[in-house]
Amino acid sequence: MEEKFTITVPGQGDVSAIATTPVKPVARILMAHGAGAGLTHRFMDRASMELFDRQIAVVRYNFPYMQQGRKYPDSKKKAIATVKAIVDYVTADDSLPWFIGGKSYGGRISSECAAIYPEIPITGLIFWGFPLHAPGRPSSDRGAHLADIKQRMLFLQGTRDALADLSLLRPMVDSLPNAEIHICQEADHSFHVLKRSGRTDAEVMTEIHDKILDWI
Repeated sequence: MEEKFTITVPGQGDVSAIATTPVKPVARILMAHGAGAGLTHRFMDRASMELFDRQIAVVRYNFPYMQQGRKYPDSKKKAIATVKAIVDYVTADDSLPWFIGGKSYGGRISSECAAIYPEIPITGLIFWGFPLHAPGRPSSDRGAHLADIKQRMLFLQGTRDALADLSLLRPMVDSLPNAEIHICQEADHSFHVLKRSGRTDAEVMTEIHDKILDWI
């Protein structure tokens, strides 16, 4: 079942959201979009359907800047406040375990929220391509806050991801007692694989969402 609704973010207005809910969900995921594409991007659609088929409910939503048709993301402070407000809204009076995270930017902002607000009622975080650094500028600075997160974390990363040098990300994840990384061979930041890999994008999507179900 798919339901469209709006959520009010204090001081920032209403944002659109879509809930995709199987009949008997085993868990729920609050999934945020990447910096350049909103909640209806094809990756978000496909991920929601993959999780639906595995009896995992998904709520995806827009950040205010995307809702308002602006090109550039809001300040980090406003983005984190958005995640916090939506977590508070969707997790109220729900007995199922909740996970938060998202694609690229959406996952990083979700992690910043979890680091600042350790009391939020979530079981863990899931990152579809954690953007550790800008393309061609390897650095671990964007991951410094991960050590402050108390909940479990799952990183889904491709070996061709230009925003996450695995020589930096893998040891960072390994140093966290509550984190796990799943490496997708030949996949890029969008989990696209080249024909020469002998794999298809659909096979990669199956792989990563099977992993999410196992991990949950």
